[in-house]
Amino acid sequence: MQITQLYTYPIKSLRGVPLPTAEVGPHGFPYDRRFMLLKVHHDGTAPAEKPRLENMLVGLFSEMALFRQKIRERGDGDHAEVAVVEVRYSGVGKEGKGVLEVPLVPEIEGLDVVEVVLHHSATKAYRMGEIYDRWFSSCFGYEVMLVYLGPHLRSALGNLAPIATDKNIVTSNSWLPSISNAIPYLGLSKLSNNEGITFADVAPYLVVTEESLHDVSSRLADGEMDITKFRPNIVVSGSPTAYEEDYWGGLTIASRMESGKGGGGEVEFTLTQNCARCKSINIDYTTGKQGTDEAGTILKKLMRDRRVDKGTKYSPIFGRYAFLNATETSMKTISLRDEVTVSKRNEERTVFNWPGLTN
Repeated sequence: MQITQLYTYPIKSLRGVPLPTAEVGPHGFPYDRRFMLLKVHHDGTAPAEKPRLENMLVGLFSEMALFRQKIRERGDGDHAEVAVVEVRYSGVGKEGKGVLEVPLVPEIEGLDVVEVVLHHSATKAYRMGEIYDRWFSSCFGYEVMLVYLGPHLRSALGNLAPIATDKNIVTSNSWLPSISNAIPYLGLSKLSNNEGITFADVAPYLVVTEESLHDVSSRLADGEMDITKFRPNIVVSGSPTAYEEDYWGGLTIASRMESGKGGGGEVEFTLTQNCARCKSINIDYTTGKQGTDEAGTILKKLMRDRRVDKGTKYSPIFGRYAFLNATETSMKTISLRDEVTVSKRNEERTVFNWPGLTN
């Protein structure tokens, strides 16, 4: 098997950025989901000076699919460094919005701090400021706030983190569900260093296969499924069958990069749980609305035979969540066409458990 596509998503839920190579770290690719948009509500449920903030996710705010991102570097050759992510909005009638440039590593001194609770996992973030809020708000047509994660991380709850999987704790049929749904596993004292997550939903990486994508496309009479709607980080081809990845517990990627440039070795990933799907895969990326043609029925089509995880029994599965192995201590780089092998295969499908997401 080999890697065919790599993606990062600097601002959560906007369109992804394809990459030819990517450095791998314990918290995901560099800049992946380090920013997030929040809808600002002045509805009387909170003090006027502290309005209610709502997490903006593409499954709930389908118009987020109309924003494209591009990472732009400055400098040349070996001296190039990442500077900004350019954001463009393609909404009808708002072509004059131009391009917003967001520094990928902004200066945080003096920025206001807000609390963000995403899927019951809390963290702190920095408000980027009026320039960014005003641009996004003018595009959406309502008040929006852009926040930056900075050095903070979120805890991986339930049984998503590798240490929870290794210890076989917190499964959906556990006799401790009330405890696991309230707090992360108490043994994860080093979580912030090794297994903390950014604004990614529940894990640093999402792995999918081309073979499973082909199966989805085969269910469409008039087209091909856009793999970016599944929002993967790593796309692999060469799997023996579609959905073989349901059983993958580990992957090894043989980096083809030259030694000394972040490559020249193997990169080990632990795949812990399945990815349950929502109506975001039905969005028409040209309109920013739920699809009205056959592509708007993808979720329903997958419901027929892909509800295979007892922890998310009402949602179809596509892809596996992954963490970089804790034994990976040096920065390495993976690239398109790198060889991928399955280092561990589970005998049975795993059972997802995350507070608020398990059903």
